[in-house]
Amino acid sequence: MLLRKVATVIARATVVSLGVFVGVWLFTTSVLTQFFSQLISRTINFENWLLLPQHQSYLFLFLPTIILLIIVQTIRKICPKSQGWPRNLIIVIILIFALRYVGWRLFSTLNLSNFLDGIFSVSLFLLEVAFLCGLILQLYLLSKAKPRHKEADAMSAAVMGGTYQPNVDILIPTYNEPVAILKRTVIGCQAIEYSHKNIYLLDDNKRQEVRMLAQELGCEYLARPDNRDAKAGNLNHAIGKTSSELIAVFDADFIPTKNFLTRTVGFFQNRDIALLQTHQSFYNHDPVARNLGLEDKLTHEVELFSRYYQLLRDSIETALCYGSSFVVRRSALEAVGGFVTNSLSEDYFTSVLLSACGYRVIYLGETLSAGLTAENMATHIQQRLRWARGTLQGFFIAANPLKVPRLTLLQRLAHLEGMTQWFISGFRAILLLIPLLYTFGNIIPFRTNIAEWIYFFLPFYCLQLSTHSWLNFRSRSALMSDVYSVIQCFPVSLTILQTLFRPFSEKFRVTPKGTIRNKYQYNWKLALPLIGIFVLNTIYFLGGFKFVLNSDTYSTTNLDILESQRLAWIWTSYNLLIIAIALCALLDAPKPSIAECFDLKKNVQLTDEKNVVLGITKQLSEIGATVELEQAIVLDAKISIKFLETGLQLKGEIENLDFSCHNPTAIVKFDSINLTQYRQLVDLLFCAPGRWTARETPGELQSLWLLFQVLFKLPKKLETPKKRKAHSTE
Repeated sequence: MLLRKVATVIARATVVSLGVFVGVWLFTTSVLTQFFSQLISRTINFENWLLLPQHQSYLFLFLPTIILLIIVQTIRKICPKSQGWPRNLIIVIILIFALRYVGWRLFSTLNLSNFLDGIFSVSLFLLEVAFLCGLILQLYLLSKAKPRHKEADAMSAAVMGGTYQPNVDILIPTYNEPVAILKRTVIGCQAIEYSHKNIYLLDDNKRQEVRMLAQELGCEYLARPDNRDAKAGNLNHAIGKTSSELIAVFDADFIPTKNFLTRTVGFFQNRDIALLQTHQSFYNHDPVARNLGLEDKLTHEVELFSRYYQLLRDSIETALCYGSSFVVRRSALEAVGGFVTNSLSEDYFTSVLLSACGYRVIYLGETLSAGLTAENMATHIQQRLRWARGTLQGFFIAANPLKVPRLTLLQRLAHLEGMTQWFISGFRAILLLIPLLYTFGNIIPFRTNIAEWIYFFLPFYCLQLSTHSWLNFRSRSALMSDVYSVIQCFPVSLTILQTLFRPFSEKFRVTPKGTIRNKYQYNWKLALPLIGIFVLNTIYFLGGFKFVLNSDTYSTTNLDILESQRLAWIWTSYNLLIIAIALCALLDAPKPSIAECFDLKKNVQLTDEKNVVLGITKQLSEIGATVELEQAIVLDAKISIKFLETGLQLKGEIENLDFSCHNPTAIVKFDSINLTQYRQLVDLLFCAPGRWTARETPGELQSLWLLFQVLFKLPKKLETPKKRKAHSTE
């Protein structure tokens, strides 16, 4: 099967290659001869790789890009997943072209004609080099990365067989989360299939309703006199009140699957392992994707971190703890003095201290829990600013991974790369402004021409674009990464500056969850900087037509300036597209209920006083279901709905019957549910092993098409509640 697949790919690549060369031949018979003769010359004389070929036909200059794309697509077809020799081959190709790109930038594009141009030109180049160094480190770690699924299979055998089942304290810290959200989490933790567990609800707000919830559900309740040191202090207080060998932590909105402990506890048979972090997933939609109307197509923003960056850190066993859905060894945690309290990112720097003490901090890339992500753009940005501030505080505390003893050089570099990634937001803000320097500041920081741009920049850019999602395990496309980056670039840049000068000026703020919003709401505060940049870019774009259409006013000596202006105009066109998408994403869509609705198919039976009809749920939530019926039968308003796989039976009311479509549909709202029924419903909705499957990001071309669609899509009209009705098919 593999040989046939390889043969098919090679055959297709051969046909495409021949087609390209035939097309080239039809345009000019000298292009191929020129290309291969210069290719041989450049191989012999390496320095010639940084010089533009003498044959400057645009068709000739595009050949490196075309050949690269053919090679990349062939490798991706042979190996759809990023692994083994295909991944390493792609990494080597990227490194080669990265060095070529840096050499070209250094020797051909710097504008040192005057002091001001030189400052901007050199600064931009140094920023690019810094981030390319980060890319090179990422690629090296990626070449070492190996998932731990098979290791988890082996380790879980002892847990499931009963030969290794240490006691586990499950801690659920809470401050101001709604009781309804807490209830799901506690029930989910109680549903974990593991006998030796104790569940503690850590209330840092001393709320009577939370105490009553703990009594109702039968879990332990812990509170403390004050809430000093926020979440870290709350957890440290609980450590002194509990005693189990292992500790599992879940945020108040995270619900584990039933196999969480059987998949994780087994790793701790190895005494060197101090902490195991699992994949972070969410059961509600990413606010950016939801606002753009792409919630069913895009992955969550954090998937890039969970699916890619965590795997890189795990390759050198210094994975990051991100505060929820992890298991830690009590003795190791006590050895480092508990959770770090002098940073907003207590989880991150606790894992750094554990690594510094010689322990292994590892990552299991399996979705064994799911929580609530930020529910609107304001809280989404607020959460990112807290993460940025907390991470950068690492430069000013004792747990600084650059100074703390016993970390390896590679671990320090990995942490440095992770901490400085927040500066990418500042770099992206600069890239939005660079084209404006050409017109409004008469500054040219990037001096080149279209021929050089095609020959040196385009191959490297297209190489990164075509391999980005494949290398990060289809967690994010490059275009969507840029949209997220532009949305947050200005507030994050401001937070970076504030943190560098006043690192501890902000206190820990809990991200609000369980909010309701009945109307569209625009985030003007976040939008204003982008609107200003959009207006300036538009002015430059419209005025830039003179560079595109008319070169008569430029002397021969200024033609390179004209070419740079034309490239800046193309740059501005791209900026306008991404800013426009970002502005669209800042319109928060309504969220009329805290209950999340899932596309979940379950066999059900609907019964009224006279009729029984079978169906399959299309959507299911804690408050109701949409059911496709096998027959078009008019049911009474009051019905009973039974889930055939589990036996769960609920009373409900039909809010709408629709027989007009191909499959008759009933919308059912559940009546009041008792605790036993609610436990079964939570189990059904959240806790089944394998419940949360990974979605793959669209490719770059599909992402581009989706973004163009967003620009011409109007916000959905708010629907008023429908009355119960039935459309007969007769």
